Amino acid sequence: MKTLPLSSVLCALSITSASAQDMIHSQAPQLPTIIGPEANFTGAVIVSELFGLNDGSDTTAGKVTFQPNARSNWHSHPAGQYLVVADGTGWVQQKGAEKILMRAGDVIWTPPGVMHWHGATDTTYVTHFAIQDIVDGSGVVWGDRVTDADYLSE
Repeated sequence: MKTLPLSSVLCALSITSASAQDMIHSQAPQLPTIIGPEANFTGAVIVSELFGLNDGSDTTAGKVTFQPNARSNWHSHPAGQYLVVADGTGWVQQKGAEKILMRAGDVIWTPPGVMHWHGATDTTYVTHFAIQDIVDGSGVVWGDRVTDADYLSE
């Protein structure tokens, strides 16, 4: 995983979307907001879809808010994933590596196929934008729950 400047992410996204023929406008009230499913998350998690697939792009994005102690299961993304931290403080961890503290303004890139989890700290909430491409109909491969022992480990 790497932490990247926000300007690099925005530049990459603008290059990717430069080939689109027509602008697409999605209004926020039309996009779904759900409670993160217990099968994939521990604790209180709210997931708001920002944009889904369209004819010009395989990229999807969501705004995810984790309350204290909430986190995702271990998972990977077939085309990798950007996390752009919007507010609060959280943790992200690649399997076999140390936890990384993430704060508002941080950008994290997780390469394709790398198992990881992300969420709030035990005392603070975090909101991030998750941006990933869909490959063969899937943007994520879910794994096991992150145990409390793993979550709280130094």
